[in-house]
Amino acid sequence: MAAVLACGEGALLSHVSAASLWGFLRPSPGLIHVSVPTYSGLRGHTGVRLHRCASLLGRPLHGRRGIPVTSAARTIEDIEGVLPAWLVRQAARKAEIAGVRLGPKVKTDGARSDLERDFLRLCRRFGVPAPEVNVKVGRWTVDFLWPRQGIAVETDFYGYHRGRVAFRDDRARDLGLRRRGFAVHRFSEEQVNEQPEAVARDLREALGLAS
Repeated sequence: MAAVLACGEGALLSHVSAASLWGFLRPSPGLIHVSVPTYSGLRGHTGVRLHRCASLLGRPLHGRRGIPVTSAARTIEDIEGVLPAWLVRQAARKAEIAGVRLGPKVKTDGARSDLERDFLRLCRRFGVPAPEVNVKVGRWTVDFLWPRQGIAVETDFYGYHRGRVAFRDDRARDLGLRRRGFAVHRFSEEQVNEQPEAVARDLREALGLAS
């Protein structure tokens, strides 16, 4: 808040600092990023990375924990090119989970968890065609889908899928998908991370790919 106030009227916490305030990234040491709605006329301050952005003029104001801050969607756009791509994707994924509607400039792979991202990395590593990610099929959202081949994949965390309710819901989902013509394959976190060759072999056979 002190950094924002020091930068004058219209100043907003932005970029990496805003992403931390929104909860999309872990707080990190270093300069505090502040954006101001002008291209000139303001001097920087010690400990502050000042961004001059005339495009902020006339934009609706946002606040979080009492601190003026760039909007959640603008924040994700601002950190592109500032942070490594994998960190931007991580922040964008958390923003999407929080219900933020991201602009077309932001590129995401649709994954909602590190396990889903690990699975996509496995597909790329072993030459498995890229699936559709988190697709709505009936009343279910399927982790990965190859619609033409009729293959659906669910990746499971033990902690999330254990228990009677989760067990029942998983079976209802599998039955519903099979009724719609999809063969369902389930892979655990341990299988994806510790037995990737076996998972890839199973996928390639199911998709009718040469071994």
